Amino acid sequence: MNPRTAPALCLVPAALLWSTTLMAAPADEHRSTLEDQTAVAVTIYNEDLALVKDRRRLELPAGRLDLAFRDVSARIQPETALLRGLSAGAGLRVIEQNFDFDLLTPAKLLEKYVGRPVGVIKVHPTTGEETEEAAEVLAATEGTVLRIGNRIETGEPGRIVFRELPPNLRDRPTLVMKLDNTLAGPQEVELSYLTGGLSWKADYVGELAADDSHLDLTGWVTLNNTSGTAYREARLQLVAGDVNRVREQVRPVMAMKEMRVMAAPAPDMAEESLFEYHLYSLAHPTTIADNQSKQVALLTAQGVPTSKELLFLGQDYYYRAQQGEIGVKLKASVFLEFDNREEARLGLPLPKGVVRIYKRDSQDQAQFVGEDRIDHTPKNEQVRLKLGEAFDVTADKVQTDFVKLSGMGPWQYQFETAYRFKLRNAKPEPVKVKVREPIPGDWQMLESSHPHQKVAANLAEWELEIPAEGETELSYRVRVRF
Repeated sequence: MNPRTAPALCLVPAALLWSTTLMAAPADEHRSTLEDQTAVAVTIYNEDLALVKDRRRLELPAGRLDLAFRDVSARIQPETALLRGLSAGAGLRVIEQNFDFDLLTPAKLLEKYVGRPVGVIKVHPTTGEETEEAAEVLAATEGTVLRIGNRIETGEPGRIVFRELPPNLRDRPTLVMKLDNTLAGPQEVELSYLTGGLSWKADYVGELAADDSHLDLTGWVTLNNTSGTAYREARLQLVAGDVNRVREQVRPVMAMKEMRVMAAPAPDMAEESLFEYHLYSLAHPTTIADNQSKQVALLTAQGVPTSKELLFLGQDYYYRAQQGEIGVKLKASVFLEFDNREEARLGLPLPKGVVRIYKRDSQDQAQFVGEDRIDHTPKNEQVRLKLGEAFDVTADKVQTDFVKLSGMGPWQYQFETAYRFKLRNAKPEPVKVKVREPIPGDWQMLESSHPHQKVAANLAEWELEIPAEGETELSYRVRVRF
């Protein structure tokens, strides 16, 4: 046979070429591709885990056979694979299975041919005539080493011709199963398996009203697929919750936009309880392409009541020693709160994610004003977001007195200390702020210029109003024992 017309695999520096006849399955192997697929369902969990249920219609003979299930995830956990027949009278039994993930690449092809003969095609620079020499691949680890006749050459002196495809070298991830089949002819089968490479996260966009009294909230789900295959017209479900998993050795990896809110509340994905988690189901099939990021609407809610809080939060070590001046122009932290309740026009289990808040300026342009991450939030709980620090609301804090009363052992250390806050407001309107001080041990408030509340065992809190472009002074004395 003329070497120019013989079926061959030719390796060139920039490409891999092959005859389609060489990619045919072994004679005793039955292949299934995405063309056989009748349905696919994907359930994606948190932390890079998904359950795939792939249904296909196959024509299988009775008896023992090898089934090559192509186009499975490259991140499949093969030990979780389960094949079952869905047709009446089906009798499929898996005897053994192999996951072939050694994929066809120029480098892999050379590795498989170490110690085997190949052909090297060279082109005459003047005439353009092609000639072929027999060669043997000696090494392919850090470059190519060939024996051509009685000489050794490195690099690639020409196109390298391979006469056949090595066994177990596939062009795409393939699960090969040896089956005993009792039903000859067409039948429906389903392969289910767990895989990595599929993940999702929730993102939320909120637009705050001009008076900060309410917001319009949109929830998005972002899907990421790096599993090595596509899922066409998949029935998509998402599980929100922390599912316990046995941690195995880490596997190597192979290979929001803003939306205006409409009516509320109107979840775009159906939600239901599943064990101790929550399951979200997309109402329509969707295609998740390989190496793709996709956004799917999760929920919309309009007019959710909110409250804004300006908070100065201290530290408990302030009460154990002399501190002097704590700081000049301490800034108030800005928090935004809303209730996840039906009466607040929400009342939906919120998957963990990042909430980004926008507010329109005087020219009706939406401006970003802060973001925070929330954990999984059940219905009827409060959402609290820290958006940043106030520019115009500041404070000075000074320790005005410190006395050690005793200190000889546990619960005999006693200190008495006094502080003065000067809270300033540069805004043209008055603002309300909270001052929250963590006080250690057993404590007693001796003096205070303003009423305080003991909101927790170790927390004293004051609610104060600062006049427009003015200041308010808070002073107090406290005794601690620990």
